[in-house]
Amino acid sequence: MKLRERNIEQELKFSFSPRGGPGGQHVNKTSTQVELRFHVPSSECLSGDEKRRILQKLKNRITQDGEFILTSSDTRSQMKNRDEVLEKFYQLLEQALHRPKKRKPTKPSKTAKKKRLEKKKQHAEKKSRRKPPSF
Repeated sequence: MKLRERNIEQELKFSFSPRGGPGGQHVNKTSTQVELRFHVPSSECLSGDEKRRILQKLKNRITQDGEFILTSSDTRSQMKNRDEVLEKFYQLLEQALHRPKKRKPTKPSKTAKKKRLEKKKQHAEKKSRRKPPSF
């Protein structure tokens, strides 16, 4: 089941604050910076294993209390910043929960072995031709 279908958004807390940057006087009167907070250990939408993986993979972004905090203030629109921070949130969680495929060890094929040995012989022959002739 995908993360977006689990209703994680009801566990998210958003706060808005004024932010400097481009916008002139508009910056001083509007709260466009969005801060998203998600308390990982108390989440009901994630399993215990998923919580462990998130806490381990995203430990640099999570506080000691287990709160995952993201901010966005790129645009002058509060809604665009909110959408941006949500997208970033889902992206980071999906990356943290992604499990790479296990590598199946394989052996080189017969033709690959044969090619390698042929190349080795050619190389050795080339080297031996460089030696001064023996009388």
